[in-house]
Amino acid sequence: MKICVIGAGITGLTIGRLLSKVHDVVIYERELSIGGIAKTKTINGVSYHPVGGHCFNSKNQAVLDFIFSEVLPKEEWNCIKRVAVIYFHDHFIPYPIEFSIREIAMFNEELAFRIVKDFFSTQEREVDNLADWFRVNFGETLANEYFIPYNRKVWKMEPAEMSWKWVYGKLPIPNKREFFKALIKGNEDDMPHRFFFYPKTNNMNTFIEKLGEGLNIIKNFEVISIEKKGNKWIINDSYEYDLVISTIPLNTLPRIIKGVPNAILEEAKKLRYNKVTTVLWRTKPIDFTWTYYPSPDTIFHRHIHIGNFFVPKQNYTITECIGEYSYEEIIEHGKKFDYLLEPIDFNISDHAYIVYDRNYEEATTKIKEYLKSIGIYTIGRFGEWKYYNMDICIESAMKLAKILI
Repeated sequence: MKICVIGAGITGLTIGRLLSKVHDVVIYERELSIGGIAKTKTINGVSYHPVGGHCFNSKNQAVLDFIFSEVLPKEEWNCIKRVAVIYFHDHFIPYPIEFSIREIAMFNEELAFRIVKDFFSTQEREVDNLADWFRVNFGETLANEYFIPYNRKVWKMEPAEMSWKWVYGKLPIPNKREFFKALIKGNEDDMPHRFFFYPKTNNMNTFIEKLGEGLNIIKNFEVISIEKKGNKWIINDSYEYDLVISTIPLNTLPRIIKGVPNAILEEAKKLRYNKVTTVLWRTKPIDFTWTYYPSPDTIFHRHIHIGNFFVPKQNYTITECIGEYSYEEIIEHGKKFDYLLEPIDFNISDHAYIVYDRNYEEATTKIKEYLKSIGIYTIGRFGEWKYYNMDICIESAMKLAKILI
């Protein structure tokens, strides 16, 4: 078959690589470089992620085997320990917060007592929003002090107006025995991603370029129309394919397919996403890989200490905040953090985080059912409109490849 893949992010490159073994595959990428939101930008010899902080690991052995055996060998990666902390009530405590009650008690015993009391008082009940889901699973105090304010910042909307169904697989959800063990033993990070891999070149583009090596990728090419004629798909009124696989955002894809019903276009308009504003900073030495900031006192929701992904370590941090902010606003807020010494680069993304609001489930279901009915595959973080990490994007592509090979 002759197959068109739209988008050369991690998902598009993975599906293109797998299908190219048996099919004629062309990947169209509208940017001048590949990698999507996972790619890095190099400034003054330092490579950083303008959109988020992307590293690699997976609970799926098939994904690990594919990457290490077919893309970039394991010996070309550094294994980095995740040291994530939360700045909570003016103190740094280990992530995840529900296993750090002993640390909270050291500076606020009353708050720690209320967290414990509420956690053990929680009872299962049906919920229809994210705020109540946090209350049911973590208790009123943790929900109100941390989870709700942090997620309000991350999604730029009230958690009470959001779906809770995205959280499984994204958040550690302790049971009462695990919570009790952490009270006795302290926070012992045994999460699947407590270690992660980063290329020894200190640049994720090393992996991305290897993933795309040998593929037929046409860059600086925007797909503006898709049309079915007979049993063929026509791209931009000129290029003919047997099959189309899209990784571009689900809210934009219907607009470029000719003949899409208005009802589907209206559903696509309901899908919400957030942009992200980042700045790369030169910093003082800091021991963490991520710092999370739930407080409304700062516009930053997290700092990604990208320099600690490197070997040897370097003093660089990416500050990240949801939405569009001016350079001047970011620099002014950065003055609150004494370890942020000098801004080096500034970026505002397009799509960064999809938003699980109350329209999410119905709208995405209708759009995907329509695309399936006409024979277009849509996969990946934005193609499926799900909050996927890099490894899940790879896994999504691997699942589709099994069907098509």
